Amino acid sequence: MIVVTGATGRLGRKIVEKLLDHVPADTVGVSVRDPDKAAALADRGVRVRAGDFTDPATLEHAFADADQVLVVSAAIRGPQAAEANAAAIDAAVRAGVSRVLYTSHQAASPGSLFDPGRQHAGTEKHLAGQGIPHTALRHGFYASTFELYVPAALETGEFRLPQDGPVSWTAHDDLVEADVVALTRPGALDGVTPPLTAPETLDFSDVARVLSELTGRTISRVVVDDEEWKATVTAQGVPVAAAEFTLGMFRAARAGEFAVTDPTLEHLLGRPAIPARAVLEEVVRR
Repeated sequence: MIVVTGATGRLGRKIVEKLLDHVPADTVGVSVRDPDKAAALADRGVRVRAGDFTDPATLEHAFADADQVLVVSAAIRGPQAAEANAAAIDAAVRAGVSRVLYTSHQAASPGSLFDPGRQHAGTEKHLAGQGIPHTALRHGFYASTFELYVPAALETGEFRLPQDGPVSWTAHDDLVEADVVALTRPGALDGVTPPLTAPETLDFSDVARVLSELTGRTISRVVVDDEEWKATVTAQGVPVAAAEFTLGMFRAARAGEFAVTDPTLEHLLGRPAIPARAVLEEVVRR
């Protein structure tokens, strides 16, 4: 049995849906905080069990009889993220699984300026120390991040953001497909993967240009000082910790942490990756 955590979240849900195209439903289980939200999966024959990263006893029940567990990284910020992910990995090991997979990040590094990069690095180290077959899926930076910034730019005609740098924006759907390959094609991806990225990098100046082409309007890129941007968004109600978290992303981007590309994703997919432009087109249509 393959068990996927976080199956009611954006990534986990898509992974399970794609996985069901490849394997029978009765060989798939999910670990979710609220089983009622996974009722549609239960109706399809998927085993649904309650599991909470902060309550390891529930995870052992959720992972029982699993051969493989895919730990979708916890949607938590700060050191608690690595702690929660490690608890899920430990529970999978105690459940006797033969392999653990984990959704990591292309910038996983103890020295990353982006907090999730540091947390993913800690989780990867913990996973490698368990002494069982494992895969750390180093996802490219999610192109869905555009959804946080494009609507305001379309409204105002400007991206007023801190200085950034090139990012290999990667579509959720491509990463979902790669994760399913890792689960269903033995040996395709073992250990820490290369960065699973689209082949193109864009900074927000490039994004502004593409949006201008898509909309027929001029969308400008305005670079704002870090502290000025922080003061503006916190005055608008964004918590200080959340603003600092986001600044970490921009600092890491301008340091080149997200500028890496690799052909592995397209080789796995057997087709070109979805371009950032296509993701932007979808955001504009909404």
